[in-house]
Amino acid sequence: MSLLRMIYLALAIWGAIHPMYYFISWFLENGWSLAAMAQAWHVNAATSGLVWDLTIAAIALTVWIVAEVSVRRNWLALIAIPATFGIGVSCGLPLYLFLRTAPVR
Repeated sequence: MSLLRMIYLALAIWGAIHPMYYFISWFLENGWSLAAMAQAWHVNAATSGLVWDLTIAAIALTVWIVAEVSVRRNWLALIAIPATFGIGVSCGLPLYLFLRTAPVR
């Protein structure tokens, strides 16, 4: 595995673990309500801006993944879409780059 692929994989793992630490901490403190978490994301204009920034980035990444998968037929790369929306762009983007840079067979 190339150094670049190892970096992408490390970033995907970090992008999965680090945000989840904060999400789980929040849930343990405030209860397991997704509605309450979504409300907390919009507590002020700065957090709302960040939510929209990440949402637009996640949609753009999804469009890119779908477009490339339809051409390259790398169906495994579709796993980056639920990773993006379930964990975040910090996991989904490096995961997709890791899967995309696999040697062509």
